[in-house]
Amino acid sequence: MAHTTNESLTPVSDEQRVFGWYSHASLWFSLGVGLLVMQIGAYLVPAVGTQDALLAIVLGSVLGAGLLAWVAKIGCDSGLSSAGLMHQVFGSGFARLPVLLNIVQLIGWTTFELVVMRDGTLAMAPDSAWSSPVLTTLLWGGVLTLLMMSSMLGLVRSFVSRFGLPLVVLSLMWLSWQFLGLLQAQGLQAFWDKPGTGEMGFLSAVDLVIAMPVSWLPLIADYARHGKNGRSALSGSWVGYAIANIWCYALGVMVISVSAPDANLVNTLLLAQGGLLALGLVLLDEIDNAYGDVYSAAVNSHSLWSGFSARSWGLGIAVLCTLLALFLPMHSLEPFLLMLSSVFVPLFGVILGRLGFGSVASHSHKIDIPAAAAWLAGVAVFHACAQLAPQWGSALPSLIVTLLMGWLTRPATATVSRA
Repeated sequence: MAHTTNESLTPVSDEQRVFGWYSHASLWFSLGVGLLVMQIGAYLVPAVGTQDALLAIVLGSVLGAGLLAWVAKIGCDSGLSSAGLMHQVFGSGFARLPVLLNIVQLIGWTTFELVVMRDGTLAMAPDSAWSSPVLTTLLWGGVLTLLMMSSMLGLVRSFVSRFGLPLVVLSLMWLSWQFLGLLQAQGLQAFWDKPGTGEMGFLSAVDLVIAMPVSWLPLIADYARHGKNGRSALSGSWVGYAIANIWCYALGVMVISVSAPDANLVNTLLLAQGGLLALGLVLLDEIDNAYGDVYSAAVNSHSLWSGFSARSWGLGIAVLCTLLALFLPMHSLEPFLLMLSSVFVPLFGVILGRLGFGSVASHSHKIDIPAAAAWLAGVAVFHACAQLAPQWGSALPSLIVTLLMGWLTRPATATVSRA
């Protein structure tokens, strides 16, 4: 049955605005937790010293989660999805390009999440019936596909908020306690005073921390649009994600600091007392990251062609990602995914510059040339900084440039956003 209304480009109704502060906070805490976050946290040391690493973690998490929360408020105030915001700012014709790029990167990251869950499961149970990579991939892909059959609103309010969040918090508390004990046995003062090798500057470390929250910029409006008001969407998303990001990055630093030189993070987690159960809970939580990617990919796909419902798109994308996880060398493709993600930092810099100060552009152009030019300039700044001045980072310079350009080129005619 064809859908004549494009739900992805239409503000949600009042009946669909059901998320309060706790729903936003629990959702984004849960999405902020993951093995991938811990692994990236482990990259900080010994490139930078312990004190610089922890300061970069706090500063980068607060800044990155703040940007994420700012987009959440825009999405909630306007009731628009990420695709809807792109249409508002860049025009209905040009917006198809970033929407399509977003779908590609979301499919890629979902596939990567399935590979991470598969590898973690194989490490936990190497001699079990699930020691086959094919069976384990199909297991997690099947769970993801089943989740796509349920209501996103019901899943967040009934499972993530009530059951998923407490279990994840308990697992992180247990792992933190275990590795603090190991650090204490080795000497907390030595850990605290450990210098860096100088391979990474402080601003580059902050940039690495910001990378995780800003990677969710193209998704958050798809959830925040269902919030009851913009203030709770902003504060709940900010607090929930910032705490999760700080905790997981810091845990990654702790784990790698007590690991053997040739050990990987998953194996070190398993060696901790109760590590098998705690890692199992973290892996179980990882499925909501994959779900979040697929749901947003479905919403974006529906915006391009509303002939299929968002749920139908979600089911198809979940099956596709499962098949891709069976055949693609995702660890080799990770640099490509990171490169693709880089285009969304400047993209949302333009969106924040245009819509982040209390107004929504009201034009019917197929393409907003100043907005498109600002985005492309931001992408150029991002990659120029990475090549010519890596010590300054890439995300913040491109974000500042595009935020300013978006604000300076915002249309004179505007309508007040929905409060």
